[in-house]
Amino acid sequence: MTTLEQLADRLAIQDLLVAYSHAIDFQRWDELDDVFTEDAHIDYTVFGGPKGPFPEIKEYLRNTMPMFAGYYHMVSTSKVEIAGDTATAVTVCHNPMVLPLPDGGEHVFVCGLWYKDTFVRTPAGWRISSRVEEKTYVQNMPEGLG
Repeated sequence: MTTLEQLADRLAIQDLLVAYSHAIDFQRWDELDDVFTEDAHIDYTVFGGPKGPFPEIKEYLRNTMPMFAGYYHMVSTSKVEIAGDTATAVTVCHNPMVLPLPDGGEHVFVCGLWYKDTFVRTPAGWRISSRVEEKTYVQNMPEGLG
């Protein structure tokens, strides 16, 4: 039987996944402080990004993402496993990206991926302590970008 605490934990983790997407998509970088632990390890290498500690990745996002004219993260079908004060999840993400072209046009490409996350319960609530992206597909990736 599922308890109210288990349901609350699952909803909190789901909200955390949404909070990540909104922080990135609306370029609210400081909101990521409420998504990740201070010592979180993040790995974006599968699409040509860096891997490293959260503060470095946050700065990478702040400096890199404005080059895109548009993008969004559509996340769904999370498989969440909770064990006390830790949890894991695998979540699908469909991520179209728009790169402006010098002639005023746009190049649209799409990244399909899985987020493989580890979570920890903190005094401030659930936070992601580890995130690794796993590529499922890329459509129309610009040459030299990934």
